[in-house]
Amino acid sequence: MLTLGVLASGGGTNFQAIINAIDSGYINARIAVLITDNPDSYAIERSKKHNIEPLILRPKDFAGKDTYYFHVAGELNKRGVELVILAGFMRVVGKALIDQYRNRIMNIHPALLPSFPGLHGQKQAADYGVKISGCTVHFVDEGMDTGPIIIQAAVPAYHDDTEESLGQRILKQEHKIFPHAIRLYSEGRLSIDGRKVIIKGGREDSEIMNPPLML
Repeated sequence: MLTLGVLASGGGTNFQAIINAIDSGYINARIAVLITDNPDSYAIERSKKHNIEPLILRPKDFAGKDTYYFHVAGELNKRGVELVILAGFMRVVGKALIDQYRNRIMNIHPALLPSFPGLHGQKQAADYGVKISGCTVHFVDEGMDTGPIIIQAAVPAYHDDTEESLGQRILKQEHKIFPHAIRLYSEGRLSIDGRKVIIKGGREDSEIMNPPLML
């Protein structure tokens, strides 16, 4: 059974999707701890409902970024966490955490990377007028949404889309592909070759997660 640690800042809908996938048996894993930088995050309430330990760690309570992430890594290690999940964690992860969990930190981004990294990927896509948008699960490195891509899902984008309307369409796919990526990791089906993530049996997974768009 894979031991997860989740970092979240906001409402925690992806956190909930992962909890649901574990409870249903889709993922053979347990969540050891939720770490949040936001004491008002609704993810805390979600963790309490599912008997997951919530831990509030605010960067302002530490001497600096390195100290903060070194402490986060220590708390994860203390609980035997094997894979770190960023489920709406609204901070750039520091090197002190990346070094201890190299290729063992997953993030989900609401755009088809490498397009539209950073904040407000949905708004960037809508403003740019793209015809296809989507979401990406990737491993985390030192860059801004630059780590190796694990899996993606596409959605249509329309000329009258707003950040909110496109975002809702993307979010439905986020709730599908994030648990799927974690399942692939738990089954030992992911390996990294340079920039590429290789999925054992990857062609069928790609077809399942990216069905033809109905435009």
